[in-house]
Amino acid sequence: MELQAGEGRVIAAAGLGRVLVATAVPVERDAVARAFGALSPESDETALGVVGRAHPFRPSGTTAHGGSGTTAHGGIDVIAAGVGPALAAASTASALTAAVLQGDPYGLVVSAGIGGGFQPEASVGSLVVADEIVAADLGAETDDGFVSVTELGFGTVRHHPPEDLVRLVGDAVGARSGAVLTVSTVTGTAERARALRERHPTALAEAMEGFGVAEAAAAHGVPVLEVRAISNPVGPRDRAAWRIPDALAALTEGFGKLLPVLESWNRHDQ
Repeated sequence: MELQAGEGRVIAAAGLGRVLVATAVPVERDAVARAFGALSPESDETALGVVGRAHPFRPSGTTAHGGSGTTAHGGIDVIAAGVGPALAAASTASALTAAVLQGDPYGLVVSAGIGGGFQPEASVGSLVVADEIVAADLGAETDDGFVSVTELGFGTVRHHPPEDLVRLVGDAVGARSGAVLTVSTVTGTAERARALRERHPTALAEAMEGFGVAEAAAAHGVPVLEVRAISNPVGPRDRAAWRIPDALAALTEGFGKLLPVLESWNRHDQ
């Protein structure tokens, strides 16, 4: 199976229930895939959104058809779903629907990638796992402050991953658990960072796709998980403080430790 610039799929281990990992951009997808041996360490990653060389990966029991290929029953598929909650939701929903139509549905969806961390709880280079996936800016501004869509009576702004899976993942990779906020505009000021923390005291990180992925998973009745590697502090936009290579390396290392968790976890035991 070819892991290509636009989209890639990789089987991690025979015997797993099907898991879909949705990242935002190819370089995040490749960081996850590298944890499963799909890409060589020499693959060129120069900047966020710039993918390195694709390397052939055909483990036994898989077949390849055209560009993205298919996996045998069981395994992990990794896609670059796109940036932002809307595109992430659409791409994830499309992948979930295709799997159902093929008679081989997914049993778990994971939103994964890098993100900003609220300091000092989520330091740069660390991993966090969401116990809540929150649409932090979905709502309305009023004279009394921000009001969420839930408070307006128009839907939900929160999804809760399975508690035992969150605990197992946190223990396996040494990650703190807390709320991961989904935003459509990345925080760039200290004032907005403070406002988000006031509204969401347990927040550890912000990113742009988790809630969209979670909405797609919920529509299909599939549990969801979100794992983020911290690349920068949430607050004033300072490119010099970004540590994207360190975060990508942490993402690879973390997913390398997740296979035993995914192998042992059974949603039907809940």
